[in-house]
Amino acid sequence: MNEISRKEFITKTSLFGASLFLINGCDIWSESENPIAVELSKPKANEDIFGYINRVNGQMDLKLYRQILGAANDFKEGDLTLGIAAKDDVSRVYARKLLSQTKLKNINENIIYKDGIQELIQQSTTANSEIENLTMGELKQFVLEKSESDIKAIMPSLSSDVIACLVKLMSNEELIAVGQKVFNPLPNSQIGAKGYMSARIQPNSPTDNVEDIAWQVFNAWSYGVGDLLLGTNPVSSNPESVAKIEAALFDILTTFGLEETMPNCVLSHIDIQAEVEEMQPGTTGIWFQSLAGTENANRTFDLTIKKMFDHVKQRNGRYGLYAETGQGADFTNGHGEGFDMVIHEARKYGFVRALKAEMAAEKPHNETPWVFVNDVAGFIGPEVFRTKEQLVRCCLEDTVMGKLHGLTIGLDICSTLHMDVSLDDLAWCIDEVMPANPAYLMALPTKNDPMLSYLTTGFNDHVRVREKFGYKVNDAMWDFFISMEIFDQKGKPTKHFGDPIWMYYQYRKAKNDSRSQAEIYAEGKAAIAQINDRGVPIAEGYGENLWDLNAALDEKIHRLYEDSKVSLWTEMPDAFAAGIPAATNIITASKDRKDYVYHPESGEKLTEKAIQKLEAISAKWQSSPDVQIVISDGLNARALMDEGHLTPFLQGLKASLTESGYSLSDENFVIRHGRVRAGYKCGEVLFGASANTNEIKGIIHIIGERPGSGHHNFSAYLTAAPVATWKKIGTVDHNISRVVSGISDTSLTPEQAVIDTVKNFNELFLSAKLLSPS
Repeated sequence: MNEISRKEFITKTSLFGASLFLINGCDIWSESENPIAVELSKPKANEDIFGYINRVNGQMDLKLYRQILGAANDFKEGDLTLGIAAKDDVSRVYARKLLSQTKLKNINENIIYKDGIQELIQQSTTANSEIENLTMGELKQFVLEKSESDIKAIMPSLSSDVIACLVKLMSNEELIAVGQKVFNPLPNSQIGAKGYMSARIQPNSPTDNVEDIAWQVFNAWSYGVGDLLLGTNPVSSNPESVAKIEAALFDILTTFGLEETMPNCVLSHIDIQAEVEEMQPGTTGIWFQSLAGTENANRTFDLTIKKMFDHVKQRNGRYGLYAETGQGADFTNGHGEGFDMVIHEARKYGFVRALKAEMAAEKPHNETPWVFVNDVAGFIGPEVFRTKEQLVRCCLEDTVMGKLHGLTIGLDICSTLHMDVSLDDLAWCIDEVMPANPAYLMALPTKNDPMLSYLTTGFNDHVRVREKFGYKVNDAMWDFFISMEIFDQKGKPTKHFGDPIWMYYQYRKAKNDSRSQAEIYAEGKAAIAQINDRGVPIAEGYGENLWDLNAALDEKIHRLYEDSKVSLWTEMPDAFAAGIPAATNIITASKDRKDYVYHPESGEKLTEKAIQKLEAISAKWQSSPDVQIVISDGLNARALMDEGHLTPFLQGLKASLTESGYSLSDENFVIRHGRVRAGYKCGEVLFGASANTNEIKGIIHIIGERPGSGHHNFSAYLTAAPVATWKKIGTVDHNISRVVSGISDTSLTPEQAVIDTVKNFNELFLSAKLLSPS
């Protein structure tokens, strides 16, 4: 890449050489590296899973049971990592035959994994003696052959495990057939109805800039996109920051009189949203939470079943709960529990179904709060699945499982930049999934999210999909788009189509702004220029077709994509690592960059040599410091290497922490091939040997973020806990940590990030001290 500043890159997006780098630099997988998979012998005629297990093992074997269920899945890397993927197509066919000949009641009676989520699902599944003796194969034929009303009659009696087992037996074409048959529209809307395809506007900003966020809403509506939700992912979960964004989104809705048509949401932790609702009642719209399929995995999100039920009991208005899920999230957080990703995902939908029932209790259907699920398929990375075909399979499985749970389910058909899915591949994936008629997709100005650094669906994709498949948006919003003159009375785009300033002009008129159209347009043009300079693209106009990006923006997005690939595979040079003040270099268990990218768990583990080095240093401490700083390359070493990034942040951070009264270690630990949890491991080794178990000790882990935005952002993960907690291996995790993200010279500046980091760390440290026994 040309040696230009990050600011110049954001503006010009000048890049060359990426394709050559990718061709010559990345042999990313070889079959010889595959872990051990499941090999099955040929079943006997009419033999079910349990007959097979008893025949080959002599007794029931839970591990083999889980392996057979995993082997029945279409291949995905995540199942292979867990050791429950079929060795080959022959074993997969055998597993599916055994499963198809197994009765529903036997699946329900032989519990795959028992915990509170499983018990909740069991309690909320209606008993039905008429279907319990069906085999899974017979159930498959039932849902393929019967009408929607017949299927809906038995849906409340289908457990999550049964629904998961059902989709394992279906081809993609069969999954699409079921998706085209079963619909669960939201009350008083067409969202989730047959022939409709809605959109969650995802107006993300790398700095939580309200102007960035608001203009992306105007941008979406100028293309006739966005009828489900205004939902932004926040950089900061500070309640004041979340409240500011919620208020801005709510203002847009109320200004246009749309607050009863669609909600707003800031996707912070549900505890924060509840706090913001108390601060400014009525502004939080629908409440959001990421959910997992086991109690242990939910603890990673700082969630319990009781907490979720306590929250949803407060949701008595029009808008209830927006849940996000995704295959692979459980096992990548260390909670695979030995069973496959499809079953984990189904149990999440079972959890949501139970929460929805709580909100719907004793209410007529048209008064029940909205509940919808977003399956974020592809966000984690190649450790879950790598290819476009696997992404399609995941989306189809999850769409059908959500629908059979009675849920309104949409998709984030997405890809991280370290998966083998390109921009063009993603368009192919969308077309392969859309026949199943999910309720909605994400919607951004382009496929490239400027904050989360991943690929998803752009506004233009919605325009194309609606044209190709004939899908409609919710009628109430369609009427709004016509009233805004984006479309004429015949549904044809007007001259205002793709003009976000026109929507801003309409907003200002609704605010009784007396200025002329020319004055407001001039203000709008200046705002868009500033937003683009901040690295947040605003789509204007279109290309050859209505669904094409304009040529300049399309070229910019492709250059950002190429830059991300270079960033992903760039190693941290020895000279740079050595140049970090007081650097003590250690490495993780990753063999090389390829191993690190494709097997993330290797980057979470320290080598024995690294542990010994840490132990030797801690043994020399007369008194262990309050704070240890750790620096890792992460998924983008260039985020640290760019001029004006790490150095000013590190200098400012150490000075500010010292001024705040903290003692700091003399050493800065620099980790090659480091993941976030490698920082927690450092804390366990360094602080776990301390004698005073009540002392509070902290780790601040500076790490390169996912590439893709062009900003080359890095993050600071903050943890403060008593020594007693650091002593318990694996106890310190994301659920007790905070993150300050999006740090770069063109995003959250290092200077401002120092202020935010120390403020958040102070709060964590004080909280840990108050909770620790004196």
